[in-house]
Amino acid sequence: MSRESKTEVLLGIGPGSQLEPSIRAFRTTLTLAQKLRYAMDERLRADGLTTQQAALITVVAAAGKPSLAEAAAALGSTHQNVAQIVAALVRKDMLQVEPDPADKRRKLLSTTNRNAAYWKERDEGDFGAVADWFGELSPAEVETFCELSDRVIGRLDDA
Repeated sequence: MSRESKTEVLLGIGPGSQLEPSIRAFRTTLTLAQKLRYAMDERLRADGLTTQQAALITVVAAAGKPSLAEAAAALGSTHQNVAQIVAALVRKDMLQVEPDPADKRRKLLSTTNRNAAYWKERDEGDFGAVADWFGELSPAEVETFCELSDRVIGRLDDA
């Protein structure tokens, strides 16, 4: 039995699943997320990074100079967990932490020049790998996947 078949059998997902559809969707999504995270962790491992660290860097780069609390909220994580990730990325010179000029108690996150240079060198390869992972889907199916996922994410955000 293949690894995928074992996963499907153990979790009750895949074709022929007897699960209620929303439970099957939840387990399928969780399995997909875990497999994608593992695959990206493997790509980043040689450079001493993790998918969680890359996700935080993405949030910080997109937001400009978010606070730790804002970054944690964007990632759907705890302040404590994100603080640990920030500390690791500061040691790696990928992020910097500065006091907020308007409120010295608040810390703002920003990316470093080293971070920008690092991603410039590897983004193309990572983007290619991600495209390959979704290669079984047509462009229209990828769009539908994103639209459906966005709706579920929106519902969770509203909860």
